[in-house]
Amino acid sequence: MPAAPAPRPEPASPSAQASLSAPRAIRTLPSWLLGRAAARGRGLVAEALAAEGIKMWHHVVLSAVCDLGPVAQAALGRSIQLDPKDLVGVLNDLQTAGLVVREPDPKDRRKNAVSLTEEGGRLLKRCEKAARAANEALLSSLSTAEREQFMDLLIRISGTDG
Repeated sequence: MPAAPAPRPEPASPSAQASLSAPRAIRTLPSWLLGRAAARGRGLVAEALAAEGIKMWHHVVLSAVCDLGPVAQAALGRSIQLDPKDLVGVLNDLQTAGLVVREPDPKDRRKNAVSLTEEGGRLLKRCEKAARAANEALLSSLSTAEREQFMDLLIRISGTDG
């Protein structure tokens, strides 16, 4: 009786393939590893947001409008560091979907102020929940203490205040 064929190994994920193809000197750089972790995290969040029918920048804009709104369109773009042309496209998408409104800014009628609609607020809550679940999956191999330490370290090396 012939021996059963050996099981075929599972193909490596794209991030694992990238890890295998990068030279050792590169794979050991903290900046490279952070980039790989960030890419994995963005992928998980993008997938979770796609299930809600939204893209990453749309989520960022909704979240910023929720925090800052009503907010002048230019100030919104500066706050999230998004090019004005790109912001207009995202806002057009969000307004068409009924998630935000742009109205003349009461402080300066020459500017548009952006506000969240009720539907935008409901979607944002679902997206926040989905993004948190994706981040939980990203950090699932870490203990609670390790997660806290990791977040503290990321804040320090990113130059932000959290």
